[in-house]
This record gives sequence, structure tokens and C-alpha cells, in this order.
Amino acid sequence: MPPSTAPLDGKTALVTGSSRGIGRGIALALAAQGCNVAVHFARRRPEAEETVQAVMAHGVQSAAFRANLAREEAARQLVAEVMDRFGSVDIFVANAASGTLRPALELEAKAWDWTFNINVRSVLAAVQSAAPAMRQRGWGRVITVTSAGSRRVIPHYGVVGISKAALEALTRYLAVELAPDGITVNGVSPGFVETDALDFFPNKDEMLERAVRATPAGRLVTPEDVGQVVAWLCSDQAAMIVGQIIEIDGGYGLLAQG
Repeated sequence: MPPSTAPLDGKTALVTGSSRGIGRGIALALAAQGCNVAVHFARRRPEAEETVQAVMAHGVQSAAFRANLAREEAARQLVAEVMDRFGSVDIFVANAASGTLRPALELEAKAWDWTFNINVRSVLAAVQSAAPAMRQRGWGRVITVTSAGSRRVIPHYGVVGISKAALEALTRYLAVELAPDGITVNGVSPGFVETDALDFFPNKDEMLERAVRATPAGRLVTPEDVGQVVAWLCSDQAAMIVGQIIEIDGGYGLLAQG
């Protein structure tokens, strides 16, 4: 058989929160480019195992790893376990997210700490753990998944949006520090994606209907759309894109919302 020409052949990616939704879309897009994928989950192992099987259908290796990313040491241990299983973490995609949906003035310290630990602190811990080996190889990719709530106010989204703004700042700082070592760091900011994460919003149906009407592309973003952009950012074709937040929203953010 001829050697593989897949852009990411032989690489290994760790995608947090990849048992479903956007994370699953990213995992499958990377697998389609020849990348082995470590599927991370927090609670739902059956869904994670389903994603593993879908990833392996692309002819690559995959396995599921459980970790509670609210604990910094769990994030570091997750990277270590993936390295032990696959030999490397060439690509780290920070997709896992959580948070309490309530107005900012009603937030309590516990909700703040929980959200920032998962959405920001775990990302830094994981990158700190994965970066030394990436530096030795002279190649690596880090992709963060943020959201429009980092720049625009979304009802009930307070602490999550604030944490995503912090994640975008972290993305830029990591990008500058790691670029000299052949490691690119970028973020993607999906628009409205209809996943079960929206089930927690009391006005979900209204949000989705309004989003479709206000999107020039005429439809909502899909997990597959996000996955394709992430896979491209991980390729050598995107090597000179450094520290950017790529909006994937069908043009939604270009219009004044009234």
C-alpha cells in the first residue's frame, strides 16, 4: 500500500469534552485527516465509547479517557495518561466547558471557581503538561474553543462569557510564548450550534429561531463546520496563523442585533 497522504497522519490529538456536540465534530474531523484521537469525557462513558468507534472507523486509533477538569491535577493526569497510551499529544483541543447560567449579580464564589477551573485553569494546566514534548519535537497545535459570549452579552451567560474572554486572552499569551518552538495556538469561536448544551437555556427555542433569522448564511453552525476549521488550523497550511480567534458563525456577528 502507498504511504498515507493524510495531513495529520501519525499525529495524536486530545480533544476535551469530545463525547458529543462540538467536541465530537472536532474529533471526527481530525480523524478524517489521519489523526489518532483521545476522547475525553466527564460523565457519559457510553457516548464517549460511541465517539471512539466513530473515530476508529476512519482507520485511526482512539480511546476514551475520563477526567474531572474542575481539578487542575486531573487535567495534568489526563495528558499523562494519553501520552502513556499513544506516545504523544501533538494536538490539544480545549473544548470542554461548564458554568452556571444566571445573572452576574447573582453569582456565588463557588460557581465562579467551578467555571473558571474547567474553562480556563484546566486549559493552562494541560498545555503546561503537553508543551515540553511538543517543544522537543518542534511541532504542536493548541486550539481553544471559545464563544461569542466572550465579546457580546448573552442573557444568563455571565460567568461563562467572562471565562471565555479569559480563555481568549490565555490563547494569545500562549501563542506568543510557544510560536518560536513550532507550536501554534489559536482559538475558534462558534456561533449558535444546536447541541444539547443549549437545553440549559430557558429561552432556547427563541434563541435558535432568532439566530437563524439573523444569520446571513441562512442556517445554524454545525459541529462538523467547527471540526473542519479546527482540522485546518492543525495542518501545516495554517502554520502562520498564530494567536487568532476565528469566528465560525455564518456571518451572525456582522449584523447589528436589535
